[in-house]
Amino acid sequence: MNPITALPPADPAAKSLTLYFSPLACSLASRIVCYEAGVDIAYAEVDTKTKKMAAGGDFFTINPMGQVPVLELDGSVRLSENTAVLQYLIDRFPEADLGPRDGFARSRLQQWLGFIGTELHKAVFVPLLDPTLDPAIRGHANDKASLRLDVLERHLSAQDHLLDRYSVADAYCVTVLNWAPYAGIDLTRWPAVKAYHARIAARPAVARAIGEEFALWKAEQRRAA
Repeated sequence: MNPITALPPADPAAKSLTLYFSPLACSLASRIVCYEAGVDIAYAEVDTKTKKMAAGGDFFTINPMGQVPVLELDGSVRLSENTAVLQYLIDRFPEADLGPRDGFARSRLQQWLGFIGTELHKAVFVPLLDPTLDPAIRGHANDKASLRLDVLERHLSAQDHLLDRYSVADAYCVTVLNWAPYAGIDLTRWPAVKAYHARIAARPAVARAIGEEFALWKAEQRRAA
């Protein structure tokens, strides 16, 4: 079954869940959400450079795009794409109250997930984190960063979270903002964004997830050296 087109079963209460992740990649957002919700889940580490799994095997057999996260239900049904996984976790664990489940509020959540995924993650950080990037393209990406972080700054100057309370969107946003130092972006230019990042990163579940994945990332760097 193609993991891109495979759909979760009608009953979302899968007996087992596995998150395929790469340390400090965008899949960190899903780990954060799982920790916030107290989810009993297995974690399968992936090296996204080699497309190999730490436990052995070719990750392309799990996701033909070779990208994390992938959420595996009951060892066979797979869900990919960060925003889809995050919204599945909202619905699968409603008691955690990590995002609206319907109505306009859900659309507002999707707006912010789209903004983070397309305007920050893909348009800004992916190119700036590429060491082979042409200087002219890097300058263009920096221009894009300014506009998008200005938008985020205005929003966060008026409220503490992306929505009216903490949600999966904040888990995704803090994950992406973690990359700022490695992308050459100094968040001091956007004080509300910087304060927001520090505030969300200090949440116990977030701090735990970041700390654990940072240790895994350092080990991965040592292996690659």
